[in-house]
Amino acid sequence: MKIFGEKNARWKIVARPVLCGVAAGLAAVAFQNSIHWLYENGVARFARLSAPEFLLYSLLALAGTATTAALLVTRFCPDAAGSGSPQLKLAFWKDFGVVRWRTTWTKFLGSALTVGGGCSLGNEGPMVQIGGGAASNLAGALGVPAHMRREAAAAGAAAGLAAIFNAPMAAVAFVLEEVVENLNSRLIGAILIAAVTGALTAHFFMGDASVFTIPATVRANWAVYVFTPPIAALASLAGAAFQKLALGVRARGRTAFPRVPAAAKIVVGALCVWAIGSAVFLATGRLGVFSLGYGDLSAALNAELAWGVAALLLGAKLLATALCYGLGGCGGIFAPALFFGGTCGAALAGALALCVPAVGAEEVSALAVVGMCACFGSVVRAPVTGVLLVFEMTHHFSLVPALMLGGIVSVAVSKFFSKNGFYDEVLAQDGKEISRVIPPRDLRAWQDSPVSRIANFAPRTLREDASAADAAALLAEYGFARFPVADGAGRARGLVLRETLEAALARGGDFSVGALPLRGVPACSRETRIREVERLLIEAADGLVVVEDGAGRLVGVVTLHDVLRAEMHFNEM
Repeated sequence: MKIFGEKNARWKIVARPVLCGVAAGLAAVAFQNSIHWLYENGVARFARLSAPEFLLYSLLALAGTATTAALLVTRFCPDAAGSGSPQLKLAFWKDFGVVRWRTTWTKFLGSALTVGGGCSLGNEGPMVQIGGGAASNLAGALGVPAHMRREAAAAGAAAGLAAIFNAPMAAVAFVLEEVVENLNSRLIGAILIAAVTGALTAHFFMGDASVFTIPATVRANWAVYVFTPPIAALASLAGAAFQKLALGVRARGRTAFPRVPAAAKIVVGALCVWAIGSAVFLATGRLGVFSLGYGDLSAALNAELAWGVAALLLGAKLLATALCYGLGGCGGIFAPALFFGGTCGAALAGALALCVPAVGAEEVSALAVVGMCACFGSVVRAPVTGVLLVFEMTHHFSLVPALMLGGIVSVAVSKFFSKNGFYDEVLAQDGKEISRVIPPRDLRAWQDSPVSRIANFAPRTLREDASAADAAALLAEYGFARFPVADGAGRARGLVLRETLEAALARGGDFSVGALPLRGVPACSRETRIREVERLLIEAADGLVVVEDGAGRLVGVVTLHDVLRAEMHFNEM
């Protein structure tokens, strides 16, 4: 239904983001409370029992919740698998911000079970997808057409992230940096309104306290600034190591043991978390490997962890998260990345405190916060978001210069080890080149882009030796006016018109596509600039250009429709 007409256009500009923010904020409150309830009544409760009871009950809890979540995301809605942030980014650009309702609530249940059950993953990535999905579906209910829901999806993602972390500024920065990839986007107003609304909604139900509390006396003094670069570099290395390991496990997990169901691999990942987390708990009494690990991260930020324990938690959490995520776990990487950085900073600063008199408990706290920011920036590749997020989570403005210095170091280190950030690498593994769906920022860059950005690499073609049955099936399934024809080696022979095929089939008798009158068709390579292809399309009689590989084989087509759709997509942002 359309409750906002043209007469109410000004009101609509504010009302829609507010409604999206409320919807995403309520979803975040329910999601966070679900995770907290499951964890407190599961692993945390079992930790107060005897060691044998803890091992048995925690095993059953992780196996049960992981199995249920695995069946949900593999059998019922595969789109809900993964962390959520790259999936929302792809939906924003490729599907105009449309996120199915089934994906939204399946993601909610699957991630709540996974993270609340004890798996070493985060709540923020799922909340980005859940918030974006809730707002996208709400916009649809308010009459917004499917091709105009980008604003709602971005606003909902920001509101969900703002509510889950109590960090509206960081939420706005993340959506603009990572999802929209444009800090000057015209959507900034709606994103900002929704983020504030989402945070206020969460405040109403959960209060406005910061996520982490560290001593008010913690300041960035000369010792902190001296040790910030090396500690930030090592925390960034931890983030880079996690990215390599997690993506390596993810790639290997898809090819190894092909007969093992995806749901079983997810459960194996959960069992790995249980084994590693239980070993650490029995050795140290710490539960940080399980779930979000915020209790132990808070202890690290308050210099309450011995440097050896912090180092052990870092290694165990990194390995457990990489295995859990890589094998298909349904959860995010924000919280784990913050944990890696915080414990890395605490371990290194704690070791320094043993031999450098200028490094005391307050410096250890400050450097742990710096490590948290640096590791996050290394993994997510959103340095502005990292600085704002850590500042808003700790409410320590005096540490912002040190955080900015750590963020600069993290960008340099992470780019040395990997060209792209974690999310883009995940999409690349899935065969979804984000560069093909995100347009350049100016017309010249657009026209100088390769045609591979917009070409259709799954064209409906006919072989010249195709049978009458094959041609009839193609005509029945697709309503295209012309079809490319290829020879036995896959090289383009030309185009056959629909009416030509229909007439030949109606005549009956011997049928041969190669014997039919074919029309000439221009060709280009994957690297041909869009500017040149546009010229070819204008000159082509049938408005179609074929794309050939280096051996001259037909691999794709480009039509005027492809260009117009891509340029509309380009102009919207």
